[in-house]
Amino acid sequence: MKKFILSLFASMLVTTAIFAQAQSGTTTPANPVDAKVKFKQESIDFGKTKLNKPVSVDFEFTNTSKEPVLVETARASCGCTTPTWTKEPILPGKKGKITAGYSANSVGQQNKTIWVKLKGVDQDKELHLTGTVEN
Repeated sequence: MKKFILSLFASMLVTTAIFAQAQSGTTTPANPVDAKVKFKQESIDFGKTKLNKPVSVDFEFTNTSKEPVLVETARASCGCTTPTWTKEPILPGKKGKITAGYSANSVGQQNKTIWVKLKGVDQDKELHLTGTVEN
């Protein structure tokens, strides 16, 4: 009987803690990068462009943490997309950006991914660049 009462009490404590966390809005973001920076847009459609007419878009973000954030690297899903990024640490409340240059060297619908790595965060953040290249 004691075991049953202890189990019931433990279950109630765990349920209460989970409920309180959900109510307070302190759930952990799905991606740890989201706890440090907020991107204005995570997916950008560059629209239509002509074959071999390069396009460039900026993925702007704000440091929402209480410490400086450093973008270690940004890499693209193919050689036709070249990311560049803010190299200096971004202070709390300040903005940075990842610029994606796309060479537009193949006709059709384009879907490119850029993975952003922040210093001290193991998981990358995915950004998406889409659009159409016409002949």
